[in-house]
Amino acid sequence: MKIAGIAGNRGRNLLHIADISPGGAELSVVVANGEDAPVLDDAAARGVPTVAVERGDDESRESHEARLLDALAEYEFDVVCLDGFMRVLSPEFLDSVDTVLNIHPSLLPAFPGADAHAQVLDANVRTTGATVHVATEAVDDGPIVTQESVPVFEDDDEASLKERVLHDAEFEAYPRAIRWFAEGAVEVERDDQGRPVGVDLATDVRGDLPARRTVSNRREDDLRYGENPHQDAAVYASDASEEPSVVHAPQLNEGAKALSYNNYNDADGALNLIKEFEEPAAAVIKHTNPAGCATADTLADAYRDALATDAKSAFGGIVALNRECDAETATEIVDSFKEVVVAPGYTDDALDTLTEKDNLRVLDVGDRTEDNTLGPADRTERFTEKALVGGRLVQERDRSTITREDLEVVTEREPTDEQLESMLFAWKVLKHVKSNGILIADGTETVGVGMGQVSRVDAVDLAAMKAEKDAEGKSAEGAVVASDAFFPFPDAVEAAADAGVEAVIQPGGSVNDDDVIEAADELGLTMVLTGQRAFRHD
Repeated sequence: MKIAGIAGNRGRNLLHIADISPGGAELSVVVANGEDAPVLDDAAARGVPTVAVERGDDESRESHEARLLDALAEYEFDVVCLDGFMRVLSPEFLDSVDTVLNIHPSLLPAFPGADAHAQVLDANVRTTGATVHVATEAVDDGPIVTQESVPVFEDDDEASLKERVLHDAEFEAYPRAIRWFAEGAVEVERDDQGRPVGVDLATDVRGDLPARRTVSNRREDDLRYGENPHQDAAVYASDASEEPSVVHAPQLNEGAKALSYNNYNDADGALNLIKEFEEPAAAVIKHTNPAGCATADTLADAYRDALATDAKSAFGGIVALNRECDAETATEIVDSFKEVVVAPGYTDDALDTLTEKDNLRVLDVGDRTEDNTLGPADRTERFTEKALVGGRLVQERDRSTITREDLEVVTEREPTDEQLESMLFAWKVLKHVKSNGILIADGTETVGVGMGQVSRVDAVDLAAMKAEKDAEGKSAEGAVVASDAFFPFPDAVEAAADAGVEAVIQPGGSVNDDDVIEAADELGLTMVLTGQRAFRHD
């Protein structure tokens, strides 16, 4: 698609469009209504043809517009885009071109006209933005194509608000509209006289993932720093979320230092992990990876089993519990240094014990639960996202649950009921281990975790090493090994067997599955396939 731009002065929206070419659209010409308009030099520097059509002092609007049309006639274009052209176009001009788009620095129909930012500030509204609309002969009227909102801050003046609207709203909305036109996703509806009266937007929706996603959060708190002391950071909250979360959890120990960026990140990871389980569960997280996790008949036993996986690495870690914390569990927790405890409630005795530690942050997520327990039903938010430079990735959250009926036994040796139980436990924990991830489990407790390796064999070796060196009272002998993706070759399975494991749960799907299964048979292992993988890359 080719665009003819008409600018009044700086034409920063047109220059932005020239720089990013949304939907492959290109500027075929930029016309300015003055020879000294800065946009002319800036567009020429980008290789865009430019024309100045200055209106004479006594020249009529009709005459000037006729000369504008003559200038445009020299170039090929599909759409005319206005940028700071502070004049209403006549019906004659609009009838001479197919579609004219305009960008206005407010959320029309509010605050039309030349002084939109002043109107916004005078009205004391807290939100403004930009509107792309099909131009008509009325001032800032015509069918709206898209809008983008931005906040208005208490200390804003016209200059600061203008810059925010330009960069955060106009630079988003105008390219979006042009991309839609370039991709044929927009149809301008017209009346019998050919005047635009509406816009039909064919949105591209994949499930609940819309063509456009907007997120509005409020700044909950400034943090001491980000991942490192030289990085500024803040935490933002969504009031629409009803799921138990560390963002909304009150900190119960008065006087303790506030949560850091890393504390929030790790505590969120720990809380997400223990929501996998119906049974009493405890997890210890370090750098968003499980240092240990377990379920048991009592919360205290679950915590002891989780800690025993790797008490050395758990030093300074985050503890998450899916039941109300009792006094016995609290006593176990304070026996070694921890940064944060997250639970759906605390008994009075437990709280007394935990708050004796000056800087152990105690977070209560119980205000969003019905019975001071957490489980799979509390995972209500559907999407998760990761910010990228220039955008974000959005995906459905992995809330899947593998059952025994989902498992395909592919070896000659069948798994026992105990091994199946351990496999299902290991798979739930493995979903929260950074890839490449390998987890060794015995019963419903972790034995060794190999996380974040670029080689699956190295991940097996790391899990086996942690089981041998750091697990207290545990062993890989007779245990289950879980892999978050298929084994591409038999070598990792052979390494697991060397460590003493007797059962394997993995997704399958490798072109070498037959070789891997044959190796498992030769080693006397039992192996099941899940049919789905459990990658976690952040």
